[in-house]
Amino acid sequence: MKRIPAILSCLALVFWFLSCTQEGEIQCLHSPDTKMDFSFISLEDSLPAIKTKKDLVRFFTHHLALADIFFHRKNYPSDSAFINHYYRWFSHPSMDTLLLETKNVFGNGRALKEEFRTAFSNMKYFYPQFKPPHVLTVLTGLESDLFVSDSLIIVGLDYYLGKKAKYRPDMHQYMLQRFEKNYIVPSSILLFGIDEHYNKTNLEDRTVLADMITYGKAYYFAKQMLPCFPDSIFIGYTGKEIAGAEANQDVIWKKLIEEEALFSTSQQIKQRYVNERPKTYEIGNECPGRIATWVGWKMVQKYMTENSRTTLPQLMEITDAQQIFKGSKYRPEVH
Repeated sequence: MKRIPAILSCLALVFWFLSCTQEGEIQCLHSPDTKMDFSFISLEDSLPAIKTKKDLVRFFTHHLALADIFFHRKNYPSDSAFINHYYRWFSHPSMDTLLLETKNVFGNGRALKEEFRTAFSNMKYFYPQFKPPHVLTVLTGLESDLFVSDSLIIVGLDYYLGKKAKYRPDMHQYMLQRFEKNYIVPSSILLFGIDEHYNKTNLEDRTVLADMITYGKAYYFAKQMLPCFPDSIFIGYTGKEIAGAEANQDVIWKKLIEEEALFSTSQQIKQRYVNERPKTYEIGNECPGRIATWVGWKMVQKYMTENSRTTLPQLMEITDAQQIFKGSKYRPEVH
């Protein structure tokens, strides 16, 4: 096999990068000929424009899914209590600020719609029976962020206004970094990837390895739908954290082996390596949380490299975590 000269390799990478990022010329579809039409409705102007309680009643009557799923109508003792609460909420002057900032960040919503189109087109490529869900965008007064089902996606845009927003969700800083506009579509597709409809699992297997592979398959799935997005977006790490994990795979692997973590069912072990937390301090002060799920992703990537004839749907059908682990031959060299 002839080796490609280094300069040609670099040019190829530059061309690929430009094709993925040049506005209006995204070439990251697996099937460029696929043209996915879907319903995308922008409602962010609607709630701040409410002037009377009757207006609000009409709005929620027309959008019952929003009332029930996103604003939790059934948690209120009566519909009157629900309407009174949200009339006060949406009449607050802060809603005007949120609307202005949303317009500044998202514009007319066209870019967000095209990101969804890319993801849905790739979903259709891998799963021909896929029917895209309706997408609604709305302001919530930081009430809700994201709802995803096979028929409906609702996005609370004000959750994703980023670091410069006047109002931000009340959560830890390490989690806030995931609430930027470029996380919306990857987060939505990741929820498809974790759902049992696509991601088959063995519910009786409660090991850390099973969790690692389940998450690893979900990350791999989402990356296939949005191949131009960086890995950091899917797992919610910074670029620096991704680079650090890549450079220290042997250290991470050694710690997991020393603690016999892979086949453990201990909740304490899962809390250390799988569950949500800012850092995995047992490995190092700079090691991000949920590090075992990242290792699971690396295992799945390696499995697909070692088993190149396996399709994405076939991968997602595998319920045996050990099959993927053994088939991946993932063994970072421990120094």
